Amino acid sequence: MIRADREITDRAEQLAIMDACDVCRMALNGADGFPYIVPLNFGVEVEGDQVYLYFHSANRGEKLDLIVRDARASFEMDCDHNFIFYDERMSCTMGYRSVIGQGTVEILPDDQKIHGLEVLMRHYHAEDFPWSKKLVPVTTVWRLKVERMCGKFRNNVHPGESRWTSKAGWNGYEQI
Repeated sequence: MIRADREITDRAEQLAIMDACDVCRMALNGADGFPYIVPLNFGVEVEGDQVYLYFHSANRGEKLDLIVRDARASFEMDCDHNFIFYDERMSCTMGYRSVIGQGTVEILPDDQKIHGLEVLMRHYHAEDFPWSKKLVPVTTVWRLKVERMCGKFRNNVHPGESRWTSKAGWNGYEQI
């Protein structure tokens, strides 16, 4: 990483970023030689030092075809977006926190599907809640065994400089 001052190497901080994210973007090796990138709901589980990311999908489709062909994947997630405009310099930047990494995807056997779905739901719901198991047979659950992971942040807080932040949405329009 060029900007080592922005790198996050602490595993607990990386996991905190993951916890704050709503979407994980996964890149698979496309059959046409281009990366196939897809935004996904996800869950995180840590077993000792090993981090696993859990996902779900239908029982067929392009994602699964690509995983069967080549189980290597990369992922990215980001949060805490903050548009920053510096009055004095008349410049702007974007604050954020992010995690990227690589690993190998494993499609889970039927007896592990419910556990994987519970890991996913824990990411979005603080408490356990009853849910129907009727769709489990038509759902594929898979996980990425994280082999490499790196975090990065940018907050660009400079003491003494004034910053302007729009009261409207990031694009200048009121959010509805």
